[in-house]
Amino acid sequence: MFIQISTRLPSQFVYGFGETEHKQFRHEMNWKTWPMFARDQPPGYRFNTYGVQPFYMGLEEDGNAHGVLLLNSNGMEVKFQPTPALTYRTIGGILDFYMVLGPTPEQVVQEYTALIGRPVLPAYWGLGFQLCRYGYKNDAEISELYDNMKAANISYDVQYADIDYMERQLDFTLSPNFTNLPALVNRIKKDGMRFVIILDPAISGNETNYSAFTRGLHDDVFIKWPNSNDTVWGKVWPYRPDIIINSSLSWDDKVKFYSAWTAFPDFFRKSTAQWWKKEIEEVYNNPTNQSQSIKFDGLWIDMNEPASFVNGAVNGCRNPELNNPVYMPDILGKHVGLNEKTICMESEQILPDGSPVRHYDVHNLYGWSQTKPTYEALHSITGERGIVISRSTYPSSGKWAGHWLGDNVSKWDQLYKSIIGMMEFSLFGISYTGADICGFNDNTTYEMCARWMQLGAFYPYSRNHNGIGFIRQDPVAFDKKFEDISRNVLNTRYTLLPYLYTLMYEAHAHGSTVVRPLLHEFTDDKATWSIHEQFLWGPALLISPALHENVTEVEAYFPDARWYDYYKDEDINTRQQQKRLPTPLDHINLHFRGGYIIPWQLPGLNTYISRKNSMGLTVALDDNG
Repeated sequence: MFIQISTRLPSQFVYGFGETEHKQFRHEMNWKTWPMFARDQPPGYRFNTYGVQPFYMGLEEDGNAHGVLLLNSNGMEVKFQPTPALTYRTIGGILDFYMVLGPTPEQVVQEYTALIGRPVLPAYWGLGFQLCRYGYKNDAEISELYDNMKAANISYDVQYADIDYMERQLDFTLSPNFTNLPALVNRIKKDGMRFVIILDPAISGNETNYSAFTRGLHDDVFIKWPNSNDTVWGKVWPYRPDIIINSSLSWDDKVKFYSAWTAFPDFFRKSTAQWWKKEIEEVYNNPTNQSQSIKFDGLWIDMNEPASFVNGAVNGCRNPELNNPVYMPDILGKHVGLNEKTICMESEQILPDGSPVRHYDVHNLYGWSQTKPTYEALHSITGERGIVISRSTYPSSGKWAGHWLGDNVSKWDQLYKSIIGMMEFSLFGISYTGADICGFNDNTTYEMCARWMQLGAFYPYSRNHNGIGFIRQDPVAFDKKFEDISRNVLNTRYTLLPYLYTLMYEAHAHGSTVVRPLLHEFTDDKATWSIHEQFLWGPALLISPALHENVTEVEAYFPDARWYDYYKDEDINTRQQQKRLPTPLDHINLHFRGGYIIPWQLPGLNTYISRKNSMGLTVALDDNG
């Protein structure tokens, strides 16, 4: 039925487990249950979302820290009890526990990443500001956006194309509306810019001349039914060819009548990695028309839970015991089954050694299995480090990719929750993280987006991205004042990029955190153990943003150290107490910690330009001078 194990905890201070949205960094212990099963699900309280991270850090009353990983890829849940205690329930696999003993919180992460793999070091330009939206109508719209950003003198490094650039959202194709995209990419790259494209795993089988599918069939890369040569068919993007969409129909009816049947690559197979690389390479170097080659610099892999628009398969699943087990974890869709919004659990995948395995046992590894082949393909094709961003993650995904926090909503609570999400992914060994600045779903507001641009300027992965049908929210979408706010805070980010890159290197080489909870540096101060509306970059930069509507002051906590106002280079003479900080709409609070030397560089329109500028060091003296 299920495997269960319970343990008493040394204190109420427990952090981690994901990927779920939490209201606070420290876990709620009052009988809260947190499910873990990868799902195409926007963030929401107690929802199981895109990835699975069965790792937690415990903080004992004396300040000693430890970490525990349950290395298990089956569906599971964890329940906290006020004892304090913790109960695991998993519906398969084995209880394979790993412990790291700290004893400091920062050492817990260093030891954990020594176990699972250190975080990837992104290209320097990957730390620049990035822009995307789902719903660009054509390449001319992207071109105009780039020109407007350049005219406004607002720093940014990376432009994206979402699925709009494809013909009918069909992987490895180019829409007639984006015929000039390759030329546009070449133009902006001459200015030092970079370009990232999106790819989904599901491959349409309804095309008459689609080499990605025919080669995939030939190379035997698609997931099949057990003991059969029949492909497991789902429905994702795209719509079928040569049809006219009735836009008045409901989403479910559009899927029913228009969505193509799609096959899902089995990324465990060696042949799949080779096939995947070839298909990506033909986007970069179009073999039939070189002028249509898109010289991308990074890859963004989405929908890799794997997501499907039908439950299980087009014609249903065949094994009710696996899709509706006797014990169902407390996941979304449990009334439908484990197969809701994904493929059937009895689907068969093939491990690299040729052994068959049920999707039921490896569902949570799908995104993980796609990430390394994507990373290796990018390196091989471009000859550069680049960036890979994955929606679904599992322990060790951070070795190859960064992660954004998913299809969030333009609501005020998403600002502080993004800090919690980043701090959790710091624990999970994924340093290159951030949320969609200004929100993906729904319309943002002027004030919210301004505050989010300020906060997002201190995400390691700093991307403004919103959804189709909602108002524009890029830095040149509002007015001159908004442009000024965006320009100023991004100039600050670009000034501090040498420090941020140093932190990313330290994470890559030694496993240190980049977005760092205050408790990691000030464990002796229990006031820091529950702070989640402030955070640190490494040990030396304290960020205290405005996160709520209509506020002009922020109540910030300053632990026991010497703190200097970033803008004034003045000692604020406050330690181990709260301080009310004036925070008008054009301001974010930043403070250097005494005892550290921070490298900086004069900003530029992008990092290609800024890296040629003068550099300097800020020496922040501690009490010993």
